[in-house]
Amino acid sequence: MTIVRRGQARLRGLVAAGVTLLLLAGAVSGCATKPPASDPEALVEFQKRNDPVEPLNRYFFEVNRFLDYMFLKPVATVYRSLAPTFVQNGIHNFLNNLRSPVILANDLLQGDFGRARITTARFITNTIAGVAGFYDYASHIGYPRHDEDFGQTLAVWGAGEGPYLVLPLLGPIPPRDLAGYVVDFAFDPLTYVLPANDAEEVGYGLKGTGLIDARARSIESLDDVEASSIDFYAAIRNLYRQHRAAAIDNRDDDAADTTLSAPR
Repeated sequence: MTIVRRGQARLRGLVAAGVTLLLLAGAVSGCATKPPASDPEALVEFQKRNDPVEPLNRYFFEVNRFLDYMFLKPVATVYRSLAPTFVQNGIHNFLNNLRSPVILANDLLQGDFGRARITTARFITNTIAGVAGFYDYASHIGYPRHDEDFGQTLAVWGAGEGPYLVLPLLGPIPPRDLAGYVVDFAFDPLTYVLPANDAEEVGYGLKGTGLIDARARSIESLDDVEASSIDFYAAIRNLYRQHRAAAIDNRDDDAADTTLSAPR
């Protein structure tokens, strides 16, 4: 019961934070004025952006950008400079292996039993032969990695993305993906195992390590996007949607390797 109560308390906290921020977004939605019907081109562009709270999103985008510039990117740069490549790959593989239960749950919910079989085989193989997942042995014997989350599951079920949304620390995360983030948190066995053993700090450490790992792997790519973009915010918005569309269609089998989406 203690495990369940602690897990429920953490889950309620996430839901409350998400609802609060969504209400805040709704409160300022009037800031993005819809073009009049007499300007069809502007109206089409407005609908294409699907970004009704753009002023608030841009504000949170700059907050996240500042935090990245001041803290995350420097730490990721140092990490990449000091840690040998095999250590970075080992940590990356270990974190991926820990996500296997969440990926498996979403494989099953999407009715993709072939990928569910691969996820199960990967988890067993890498946990045993890959030394707790630090070595991705499964990929070398015909079980390539893929990623799934409940936001993708909702999309497969026909749920729309909803308006574009950027939240502090989480980054781009429209309502469908925000709901998916909360549900995946509930799917993760560590949500219950760590509090039951008074090891919440381990969970925070894993989240932090995941952020650093993802950021270290995207330093050049995001720098290139920023350098080549007239509007960095709009470029990230487009890239995020392209990335999510590819993940939903199973065209991006390493979807976790990005800082465009919420930390998983």
